[in-house]
Amino acid sequence: MTLRLDGRVAVVTGAGAGLGRAHALLLAKQGAKVVVNDLGAAMDGTGANMAAADRVVDEIRDAGGEAVANYESVASKEGGEAIVAAALRAFGRIDVLVNNAGILRDKSFAKANLDDFRTVFDVHYWGGVFCTKAAWGHMLDQGYGRVIFTTSIAGTSGNFGQANYGSAKEGLLGLMRTLAIEGAKKNVLVNAVSPGARSRMTENLGIPEDYLAMLDPGHVSPAVAYLASEACSDTGVIVTAAAGGFGRLHYFESLGVQFDSHGPVPVEDFAAAWDRITALDGLKASEFGASGRTQDRLATRKK
Repeated sequence: MTLRLDGRVAVVTGAGAGLGRAHALLLAKQGAKVVVNDLGAAMDGTGANMAAADRVVDEIRDAGGEAVANYESVASKEGGEAIVAAALRAFGRIDVLVNNAGILRDKSFAKANLDDFRTVFDVHYWGGVFCTKAAWGHMLDQGYGRVIFTTSIAGTSGNFGQANYGSAKEGLLGLMRTLAIEGAKKNVLVNAVSPGARSRMTENLGIPEDYLAMLDPGHVSPAVAYLASEACSDTGVIVTAAAGGFGRLHYFESLGVQFDSHGPVPVEDFAAAWDRITALDGLKASEFGASGRTQDRLATRKK
């Protein structure tokens, strides 16, 4: 299984700058033919400018790679279909989809405009759905595909003022886990990257300049290039990546408490056991996630 991407076709959304640009450049360096998608919008999603995608295409071509630009918005079914169609038209197939496009409209939930909430979901969550749906059938038919979602610590851990962004990013992980199951038999693997990188999206977050200096977007892209390759055989994995450091983020369920009662457990008994229910000492990872821990407890009870 090779790390090289020769003969593969990759689509990177939001690839006109920041993380997307870094991903597109590295995938091209690894041998992929790349569709550089970027609407060229402002950070809040307004406006459009084709120059962003064109610049990255020029960079790839100047380095000897193959790339075409696409300027569609990911935030509609038609846009997602047009992005994938651009890959098929230019290169005849699609092997890798990196769902990276994003916008920010940060406000505390008390002050949030629900239209902004919907718009953020349209780009982050629905953009991931639309582009992946458009590529999915082609990947299943050819028996090969790599889909990479971009999540965030704002989704997995929360962040003040990012209720819309964080919940959209967490929603993508539910999509990832289900598609990882559905695509496995056809060698269509679906994973996620949770990046920390300097970009337009971090400019107003109050991160110290000396720390931002370490957060070059290129430090994240090796994870994407690996997940995009034949060498990767894992699916349903969340990779954290920032400043050259990488890890795996995984959800666990505590060992919990199995009550002996055959009827509903009294609320008082539940309250008395709360510390044991939520305790993380003796924590064990379950291959099957939370449902696996529940099944373990039920099996113990049956004995």
